[in-house]
Amino acid sequence: MSQDTVNILWTNGDAITSEKMVLMYATNAKIHDWWKDINVYIWGAPAKLIADSELIQEKIRMAIHVGVKFVACKACSDQLGVTDQLTSLKIDVRYLGEALTEMIKNKENLLTI
Repeated sequence: MSQDTVNILWTNGDAITSEKMVLMYATNAKIHDWWKDINVYIWGAPAKLIADSELIQEKIRMAIHVGVKFVACKACSDQLGVTDQLTSLKIDVRYLGEALTEMIKNKENLLTI
């Protein structure tokens, strides 16, 4: 990955943190060209929040519209029963353990929330 890429590991299921930090930062960072590529990795509780919250779904649609990429952990989404809801939002759902390990080993820009 490029040094002009940020990977956001989103594990906090709090609605306010999700809206006012993760989604606000990712969207604005893309709109204002703070980073060339922005990848948001959904892991655990946020998958359920997304499935349950129309507001969060709308914020994700806006972020995708401006070019933010979203990937969700398939193991988590399957266990939480929300895989179909995530894929219907155009979120890429796949297993992420190895990808996260590689990001850490490669010292890529990783913001954890």
